[in-house]
Amino acid sequence: MVTFAGPPGAVAVSHLSVYDWPAADGLCGGTPHMHLTCTEGYVVTGGAGAVQTLTASGFRQTPLEPGSLVWFTPGTIHRLVNDGDLRIVVMMQNSGLPEAGDAVLTLPPEQLRDPETYAAATALPAGASEAGQERAARARRDLALEGYDALRRATEAGDPEPLAAFHRAAAALVRPRLDEWRQRWERGAATASAATGAQLAALGRGDAGHLAEAEVRAEQPSVRGRFGMCGRLDVYATSAATAREPLPGP
Repeated sequence: MVTFAGPPGAVAVSHLSVYDWPAADGLCGGTPHMHLTCTEGYVVTGGAGAVQTLTASGFRQTPLEPGSLVWFTPGTIHRLVNDGDLRIVVMMQNSGLPEAGDAVLTLPPEQLRDPETYAAATALPAGASEAGQERAARARRDLALEGYDALRRATEAGDPEPLAAFHRAAAALVRPRLDEWRQRWERGAATASAATGAQLAALGRGDAGHLAEAEVRAEQPSVRGRFGMCGRLDVYATSAATAREPLPGP
């Protein structure tokens, strides 16, 4: 029987303390970006703020307070705004894909020309001090806000082409990684779904054997305070979920 040892449904979980760095528009918060294949969800655990979102349907701002549950589908450009000690449990669909690059920052078009140019503009310096990491993360955030502001202005003015051009550029940037992403998805979310199907089929046959294989897993964050796109992250090793028996290839 296909089995899966990762978190429920191959969802990645992390703890996020949203940046309190002020930006040029006077708002504090994170780096606007978009996921291409992963729905993202927030459970707000403390503080106050908002998430700004931009899609082909327009701009929206959703307030965030303790207890709020918010989620958005691939293609949603999002920017977290911190109005005071905003803390969130983040849930990411397709565990393993976000870690493999399923996010594109809203950089100006000249920074989206090719993967090498994009990587040079977004990578944080390996081995740098915490102060150096923070400077690089803030510069990356501010550069993404330049592109985001231009996309928002154009969309609100009724011009859809800049946003469509960003979508095309993002898709081109990630295309070289799609084979790897498919393998991660097959080991993760696809196998988690297949395991449920196998369990339903077994129960339908009157076979409850898989219940005798129940187990409990627990862990603490493997990394604390990592500089992420939206804030400081505590992350878990199981964010790159693996299956015990991968699905056959397509």
